Amino acid sequence: MKLIKSTAIIGTLTLFSRVLGLVRDTLTATFLGAGPVNDALVTAYKIPNTFRRIFAEGAFNAAFVPLYARRIEEDGEQSADNFASEALAALLVAVAAIVILFELTMPWTLNLFGAGLGREANSGLEFPLNLSSYDLAVFGARITMPYLLLISLTAMFSGILNTRHHFAAAAFAPALLNVVLISVFAMMAKAGWSKPLLALYLCLGMTASGILQLSLVVWACRKSGVKLKFQRPRLTPGVKRLFTLGVPGMLAAGVTHINIMVSHNISTLQEGAPSWLNYADRLYQLPLGMIGIAMGIALLPALARRLRAGDEEGAKMSLNRAFEIAAFLTLPAAFALAIMPEFLVAGLFERGAFTSDDSAKTGMALRMFAFGLPAFILIKVLTPAFFARENTKTPMIYASISAVINLVLGYLLFVKLGFWGLAIATSVAAWVNVFFLMRTLLRAGDFIPDKRLIARIPRITLASALMGIAVWFLVERAAPYLGQGLLQNYLLLGLVSGIGFCLYALAALGLRAYGISDIRYATGRDKT
Repeated sequence: MKLIKSTAIIGTLTLFSRVLGLVRDTLTATFLGAGPVNDALVTAYKIPNTFRRIFAEGAFNAAFVPLYARRIEEDGEQSADNFASEALAALLVAVAAIVILFELTMPWTLNLFGAGLGREANSGLEFPLNLSSYDLAVFGARITMPYLLLISLTAMFSGILNTRHHFAAAAFAPALLNVVLISVFAMMAKAGWSKPLLALYLCLGMTASGILQLSLVVWACRKSGVKLKFQRPRLTPGVKRLFTLGVPGMLAAGVTHINIMVSHNISTLQEGAPSWLNYADRLYQLPLGMIGIAMGIALLPALARRLRAGDEEGAKMSLNRAFEIAAFLTLPAAFALAIMPEFLVAGLFERGAFTSDDSAKTGMALRMFAFGLPAFILIKVLTPAFFARENTKTPMIYASISAVINLVLGYLLFVKLGFWGLAIATSVAAWVNVFFLMRTLLRAGDFIPDKRLIARIPRITLASALMGIAVWFLVERAAPYLGQGLLQNYLLLGLVSGIGFCLYALAALGLRAYGISDIRYATGRDKT
């Protein structure tokens, strides 16, 4: 299957999930706003979500997929399924142990994520148990921790489907989380729950969605002919290799999320800051999920298969095209988010418990994240070039350097500038990681920018800048009309975004950042 077609399938379904996520976030902003209850909810989500992203987008994309692809290429599907059964048993035991450990130590381990949350009972929370913000986060995190086990198993089955080029079910599964949480809000509107009670039901909804997601991908695997069996965990050579590659791979692929975890923990020192950063994070995650994660998921199996077949030149060409596609889709998104963050946040979230001050502060954080968006996505594009060669150690080292920079710079900027300094630090750390990844690939000759990529990057950048100027002009004239109704807000956002997209497409075509031949390439029978 063509890389661009695979990316389109994953990206489209991921976009659907992220749109549902925006609906969920809008409801969260309306009912919970940006105060101590939502700070507690965000923190309760952080532990399973951080490890979910590291496991789902790191360990099994980094380690499992190349090993599973090798078994298919060299020994056939039955051998690959036997290896997957061994990996399933090992993963189940390892992650279950982590979940149990967190459950037992939650009052203490939550300090890794929410050390600054309020510790005084009745800190603005209308709840019969008189929980403090910190206690509410502990309660919620204990409810959500099983989600980590469910979603880690989902990640493994998704890796199997992706390697076999069945992308749809795995890409659709995350949408189930948003469907369940939106349903919780619908029930809340009828029952009239208090804010803390709503937060706890949302935590229950997260865990329930994990059951649905796992059920979907298991069903899809069975339908595609995958035959796994449950067995006693054993430390076979394949499992040893999986963990050898997987542990550093988790750190390397999860660097963005490790950095976000660090930023979140520091942000809890300022009430409301975790919520502002989380809303901003959710908005820039829309293009990151659609482009970066989709690209990484589609690219890794393609690279692994080409390298297993000895096609080094084909692997390099795939990486060049992935870089080009990522730039073409990412740069205009980064320009738009940097130019109209307050307009976007106010149009989506400013109602109910979410105030204009919350919009301004969330917009400040979003602008800083926008500067790092290309780096966040390039990490997703560049790391598969290491993982496909079963090299997870090098990205792990760079991830560690990036995490240290984020920790030190984040704290310094938080003290100096406030919460939005944390977003700056996260973006800077991501660019440092990209620099090291790129330098290593270039020196090793594993990535050689071809003439087409070198010619198109400046054109894509210029087209994005021209679109940015037009968007700024439109926002200046549309902003006064926000706040006059939900429908009008959405129409204004759609109008500005739609015009911006059309102008970018025309500018890119006029500058020859892409051509008609690219459309034929995207729909043709090319195997790239």
